[in-house]
Amino acid sequence: MAKKKGQEKGTEFYENPEVLAQQLSRTEHFIENNKKIVLGFGGLIAIVIVAFFGYRYYMDNQNEMAQREMFQAVYWFENAEYELALNGDGNNLGFLDILSDYGATKSGNLAAYYVGSIYLQKGEFENAIDHLEDFSSDDLLVQSRAYSLIGDAYMELGNYSKAADEYGKAASHKSTSEFSPIYLLKQGLAHEKANNIEGAIKSYKQIVEDYSKSKEVTEAKKYLSLLEAKQ
Repeated sequence: MAKKKGQEKGTEFYENPEVLAQQLSRTEHFIENNKKIVLGFGGLIAIVIVAFFGYRYYMDNQNEMAQREMFQAVYWFENAEYELALNGDGNNLGFLDILSDYGATKSGNLAAYYVGSIYLQKGEFENAIDHLEDFSSDDLLVQSRAYSLIGDAYMELGNYSKAADEYGKAASHKSTSEFSPIYLLKQGLAHEKANNIEGAIKSYKQIVEDYSKSKEVTEAKKYLSLLEAKQ
């Protein structure tokens, strides 16, 4: 009952017109006495809101422009015209210019992937790693592919342990039955190159156990049996 009386008293307090008038009067006095602070704070919030939506609008426009600029570069890339794709032809931008001009956009981010892929094709493995590591994507297939390409670059540089790590990222990044066994097979081979036999066995076993219907399972079983025979 005490609780109920307390609730009634609270309700009566807030419903009392005189009390409400006093509260409003205090609020008005506070605003009047602190007008600069209140207006300044409100103005700051307005500036932040306008800046946020203005920046978003600007970035959306920049991204659309980058997409249009990339069209020709992607065409060159798909036709293995890597120099043109990288540097452009004077009339159309290449991926390097797109990355420089629109690097903060989604399309600019994708340009980093293309640049890294091209450098890998050109044998510039450290440049390939730098650009591919700058790339990030919510697309599970493209991100996994980027990890795998970094692994390929490390393989070419003879850093087999790092290559195995990257192939592991590719395989485990939102695993798929189509691509994960490919990356696991590459990881196993990288582990063998690094003389990490236990790591290689683990990679091949994962293919056999988790992806038994994949094309890679036959090779995985072969490599697994060879390694187990040596132990």
